Amino acid sequence: MSNLIVHGGTPLRGRITPSANKNAVLPVLCATLLTREPLRLFGVPDITDVRKILDIFRSLGSDAQMDHTTGTLDLHHRDTAFDPARDRLPEEMRSSIMLVPPLLARFGVARLEDNVKGCTLGVREIDPHVEVFRRFGGEVERASGSLLVRRGERLSPVAHWLDYASVTTTENFVLCAAAADGISTLTNAASEPHVQEFCRFMTMLGVRIEGIGTSRLTVHGGAALGGGEFRFDEDFHEITTFLALGAITGGDVVVRNSAPANFPLIDRTFAKFGVTVTHEDGWSRASASGPLQVQTPFTSNVLTKVEAAPWPYFPVDLLPIFIALGVRAQGNAMFWNKVYDGALGWTGELSKFGAHVFSSDPHRLITFGGSPLTPAVVESPYIIRVAIALFMVAASIEGRSEIRNATPIRRAHPRFVENLRSLGVQVEWTSEE
Repeated sequence: MSNLIVHGGTPLRGRITPSANKNAVLPVLCATLLTREPLRLFGVPDITDVRKILDIFRSLGSDAQMDHTTGTLDLHHRDTAFDPARDRLPEEMRSSIMLVPPLLARFGVARLEDNVKGCTLGVREIDPHVEVFRRFGGEVERASGSLLVRRGERLSPVAHWLDYASVTTTENFVLCAAAADGISTLTNAASEPHVQEFCRFMTMLGVRIEGIGTSRLTVHGGAALGGGEFRFDEDFHEITTFLALGAITGGDVVVRNSAPANFPLIDRTFAKFGVTVTHEDGWSRASASGPLQVQTPFTSNVLTKVEAAPWPYFPVDLLPIFIALGVRAQGNAMFWNKVYDGALGWTGELSKFGAHVFSSDPHRLITFGGSPLTPAVVESPYIIRVAIALFMVAASIEGRSEIRNATPIRRAHPRFVENLRSLGVQVEWTSEE
């Protein structure tokens, strides 16, 4: 277990170039298995999940050469082989499920471990994925501790309508559709920036996709896929995180951002706490004219709200970041997670700082901000952005605080502590057995 020690109370100042979004990088890595041609990827972050996938590629006979200094990855799956009796996909990593379609396309069989999972955000079922596999002609059966997925001669194109706009199910549909001969359509598709980035990579390989960025995708499958080069965008989660860190500490942080078109709603959400975000020449900055202040709605007897749901709503993954702002800002605000049923259980840890937070139900909570806060030792669940939110609160309080079990941060942010130090924070990792 890794813990973060922070000596807070220092305003953060400086410039940051964020890493790529792991939720774009991981599905792209899975998709590379579809082609036998060489690939070069730029901006690949040195994070735990990337290392796990590269390890499985190498164990299957693929050539994977990673330069962690430059973030350049050379991949060639020409000599790859998969044996379901011997080879195991990475466990404790949600994205493993996106290796199934490429393995089906290349080898006709895939094996998925029962304990594949990601952050502890509540129930995250695999049934929508199983349904997609079956719709394309896959046969799914339970084996000892795993699921086996097999296909016949070829995957068949389908028209499918998702129960809800799931990111990984959308990506799995596109992967299956790319390998199926013919035209497949998906309604109620996820459209998050990382899904769009994944689809752009698929088009680079030679897959024709219509409707990128909308809730309806049309995929023309069956074409021979090629190789090429692809550069990842900066992670909008990390951009927002460092802007929020600057705001909550009363500092001035400027963050590289090549896709400000993704930020209008995020910018307006910052504004609800008295923070103004500006975008200029590929850089973004958050500033406040004074202490953070929850803006009062024009409607009487209504709290300022942050409602998080699938894109183009405010992103669910960023909700903890703004809960931290709500704790520090003068005034009251309501936060509503419309996706996960177990994602707000961590907020009791905020009371250890002296924060006043009321849980209305499993999906909603209210912050009563502006109370004096003191340093504390807090425990993070296995949720990336929650560990960061607890760190944000600690960084805004003068004195020594500790975020225990902050390991999830390493899954998404390869140089988190180094970046923080460059902004003036006294912070360090400690480990416990």
